[in-house]
Amino acid sequence: MATFRASQVVPSPAEDSERLRKAFVGLGTNERAIISILAHRNAAQRRRIRETYQETYGEDLFKSLDKEISGDFERAVLLWTMDPAERDALLANEAATKWYPGNRVLVEIACTRSAGELLSAKKAYQARYKRSLEEVVAAHIKGDFRKDISRSKLHISLVPMVVLLLFPLVSCHRYEGPEVNVALAKSEAKILHEAISDKVYNHEEIIRILGTRSKAQLVVTFNQYNDEFGNPINKDLKHDPKDEFLATLRAIVRCIFCPERYFEKVVRLAIEGLGTDENALTRIIATRAEVDLQLIKEIYAKRNSKQLDQAISNDASGDYEAFLLELLGHEEN
Repeated sequence: MATFRASQVVPSPAEDSERLRKAFVGLGTNERAIISILAHRNAAQRRRIRETYQETYGEDLFKSLDKEISGDFERAVLLWTMDPAERDALLANEAATKWYPGNRVLVEIACTRSAGELLSAKKAYQARYKRSLEEVVAAHIKGDFRKDISRSKLHISLVPMVVLLLFPLVSCHRYEGPEVNVALAKSEAKILHEAISDKVYNHEEIIRILGTRSKAQLVVTFNQYNDEFGNPINKDLKHDPKDEFLATLRAIVRCIFCPERYFEKVVRLAIEGLGTDENALTRIIATRAEVDLQLIKEIYAKRNSKQLDQAISNDASGDYEAFLLELLGHEEN
């Protein structure tokens, strides 16, 4: 399901570090060499390259990259080269401190990573920022980021409501076994339907169910909801498209029920219309290329009647385009 293509013969970390160093020195930067190396190494290999580069040249590889490349290309290379937990910590911090629309990113991290991956990201967050992710998210209840919120045009009264939904997600350590309780799913589908029908979207039972049940259990609950009440749960959550709390609820359901479809929509919206949301596009490709980007590509092609590679080529350019296409596994005809 991954798209990035690992090299068949992988040089040693020392050889890769030497080639990267040569790409940085002299007049100009050899961006193609950077792409040819980093876009074709898995997470463990990239970690060893960073360690070896630091040991050999006495400088963090990221600092060297920052001196030589810039813009969207730099952002894509840095996100991809990071250890996945470190990358999630960075994305979570950006999301938590900028807040809106960062809550979608927090939902992605909390709901599409395994319990172990989320725990690793939170440990990386504490190591990097010297505080817990829960602490930063909870700070919004006290209005610590009111200036950021006012700039984003998100009404301040909505903030505590959304935090009450997000806080248990980032705090949760979900059970990941395959066992499900169908009777419980039927019961909780009814609870969800009653709260949604009454438009009490911030009901404590909605927050409890979405924030604590295993993903396997929630999928059965969502299916029971559809079977019993004739609508997918997300369709019933579309009463007010401008309601940020509702939008966050829908993102949680999508991320749990079918993350590949959720990510396809993020990519599609990033590309559609005037301009490109490079941050969203880069985030999805960098975080999913080793996971399920092949499925996302297939859904995109079916949904939009064109290949994602083609859509990115139409919207991106230069080294940024080349790097994204390599992570997508694009091959020239």
